[in-house]
Order: sequence, then C-alpha cells, then structure tokens
Amino acid sequence: MTVGPEAFDYWLPDELIAQHPAARRGDARMLTVDGTGELRHARARELQSWIERDTLVVVNDSKVVPARIIAHRDDGKRFELLVCEPRIGLVKGSRVAAWLRPGKRGRAGDLLRVTDVCSNTQVLLVRLAQRDTTDPRAWWMDILEGDVMAALERCGAVALPPYIARAANLLDTERYQTVYATDPGSIAAPTAGLHLEPELLRQLDCVSITLHVGPGTFLPMNVADVRDHKIRSERVVLTRDAAHRIEGARAQGRRILAVGTTVVRALETVAALHAGDIAAGCYDADLVIGPDHEFHVVDDLLTNFHLPRSSLLMLVCSFGGRERILRAYEQAVRERYRFFSYGDCMLVRKPM
Repeated sequence: MTVGPEAFDYWLPDELIAQHPAARRGDARMLTVDGTGELRHARARELQSWIERDTLVVVNDSKVVPARIIAHRDDGKRFELLVCEPRIGLVKGSRVAAWLRPGKRGRAGDLLRVTDVCSNTQVLLVRLAQRDTTDPRAWWMDILEGDVMAALERCGAVALPPYIARAANLLDTERYQTVYATDPGSIAAPTAGLHLEPELLRQLDCVSITLHVGPGTFLPMNVADVRDHKIRSERVVLTRDAAHRIEGARAQGRRILAVGTTVVRALETVAALHAGDIAAGCYDADLVIGPDHEFHVVDDLLTNFHLPRSSLLMLVCSFGGRERILRAYEQAVRERYRFFSYGDCMLVRKPM
C-alpha cells in the first residue's frame, strides 16, 4: 500500500517554531512517551531520572562546520554556497558538492571566487562541473585553488535551518553545537544533543559515534510513496571501542538510548550491513527509515520535534508508532512546546 508524505503531517502555529535556544541547554522541556504511549512532562536535564540506570547512551560527536559561504562569478554575480560534505583534504584537484543559490543562474564551467573581505584576498577558486543526479539543489565543483575547510573557517557562517528567520550570530557559534562535538564535518547540528549539559553527561554512561550531517536533512519528501524518498549519503565512523561497548551492552540486556535521529540512522545502517550486529568501520549512510523498517539496535530515542512531512518525523513515527507519535505532537502543540532545531525534545521508548 502506498504511504504518502501526508501520513506524517500535523498542524503547527508559526509562533511555536523556536527562533533562539533556551536560556540554558537543560531548560528545554522534554515530553516523554513510554512504552504504552502514556505522556508525561519533564525537563531535558532530568533525562537520567527517566531511563534505566544502566542504559548505554549513544551520542553523535560530529562538529558543525560554518559551511555557508559567499562566492562571486567574474561578471559580479553573487552566489551562496552550502558545502554538502565539508572535510579536511578538499584542496586543489579535489571535487566537492555544494548547494548553489540561486541555482538557476549557475552554468557548467562558471568560475566562482571566494574572497576574504577584510583582507581583499582570494581564498578559494572553484569551477562548476555538473549538477548532482541525486540532489537537484547540488552542483559538483572542481577546486582550482585554495583549501575548502580553511576558507570556511575564515569566511564561512553557520548554516541555520531556513525556518529560523534571522542571520546566524555569535551565540549560535556556541549553541548550535553540542558540548561534546569533536569531529568537524556536519553542516547541521545533531539537535537532540544540544540539550545535554556537562552535569547531565557525567551522570550517564555515554559512548560516541560519528555521523556527519549533510543537507539531505532539509530535503522535503516530494514523492508519492515515502519509500521512494532518497537522500545523499552521509559519512559514519564507528570506532572499535564504541562498537565493543555497544555490542557488550546489548549482550548484557541493557537498553540502548540513541540521542537523535542521526544516531538511529548510523546504528541501523551498520546493523543492516552486519546481520543485526554492530561492527567498527567507516560507512556511507543513505538509509531512509520508513514504515517498513525493522529496528535492530535502539530501545529509546531522545529527539527534537521535527517538521511536518519530513523524513525525520517519519523515522520517529516508524520507531515509536505513527499514531502514538502524532498524538504526542498534538499534545505538544496544545502545551505550547517549542519546535524544531532550537526547540524542546521528546524521550520516546519503543512500544511494548
């Protein structure tokens, strides 16, 4: 049976879309959905009180890169680039994908220059090569001069989601980043982790994995059947120690709590490749978790409130049960929870 994006829709008044983070990370409200579907209200800093003491908490340690940067064509036309997979080693002779805006003005062969306005120095020169076949907003670009990561650190800006109707500022440099972020490579924050404070983390048994978030997280599901939705692959790194700890916890019957949909996608990608087991390695994750997905690893999920008709909401519904999750969203709207990246969160337990 066909399942369209409308199956994951809900009503949300604009004033509930958070434009700024909470005063303190742990102040975020947390709507808990237990195994029977019962709803309770708490705060993010109280997470430890709502899970079993021996739960293994898996976090994504990817660090947000200031991946939005301005470039100019030789005729003076201005373009905004959002580098899809920022990483070390993108230098002369490399090729990188980026969202280009306005994309319709770009032409294969165009030379685009990035200049440091403070010193009037060119820091990057790229040539548009071809459009990406998977992601219609992306162009492949050949790097002719410069270092992409160095240029982003020097001239780039944090790419806040489009529903945040303001420019990024210095506060976002700190708050659109988890306190445990160590590995640069994401263009968007793994937002469930934004609520976790050092004091809470010291109470939890945590292990880190890495999934570098790309712009596919922003792509709408413009398909008749959600099973046909595609996203650009994202890099996953799972160390030998992390894999050993996760497999050890599973063998002991301990619960696995994923902090964020990125952790769910990473763990389920690895499990799908290893007959349900978790193994160390580097992986390309293009898994879209939908209605037919059988979960192998995750028992509990801490996640933010996601956009209507989005693949992220579909993942949460697939994990927690569509009717239960949409009912929880209706309650969150009634209770005036704050939504999306800088908003509040949910603790969802696997249905009994």
